[in-house]
Amino acid sequence: MVYLDEMPEGPRNMIVNQELPDYEETRCVGGPPLSDRKIAIVTTAGLHRREDKHFTPGVGEYRIIPNEIDMDELIMSHVSTNFDRTGFYQDVNLVLPVERLKELSTEGQIGELSEYHYSFMGATPPAALAAVAEDLAKTLQNDGVNGVVLAGV
Repeated sequence: MVYLDEMPEGPRNMIVNQELPDYEETRCVGGPPLSDRKIAIVTTAGLHRREDKHFTPGVGEYRIIPNEIDMDELIMSHVSTNFDRTGFYQDVNLVLPVERLKELSTEGQIGELSEYHYSFMGATPPAALAAVAEDLAKTLQNDGVNGVVLAGV
């Protein structure tokens, strides 16, 4: 782990002085019981299929991961000096808990899983992600998703 005060001045200043988007206050709203929800996963682990383009540092983008993907086909192109991939190598469900959600769906604890899940690279400036996050929110709504597991790393 690298602490902020241990970082070289250039990267430290880039993090501390980065532009952050402004958001209006959004009230929490109720929704259907979990057993009636359609759930998608949004992770910041920088995951994608082997044939997909790797993530580009500093660029606001995401990758689409089909629900029925063979988990062995996923790779992680996340870049960060502080990022430890050990958990991902041991169990991809730590960063993309598809198998756990399938179990919960089978048990009736949640409704259904979305056909697709989504991965961002977490080491991206928030201002670069704002537009694509809004785009993804619309996509989720259009797909009837009414529950999201945020799997931040």
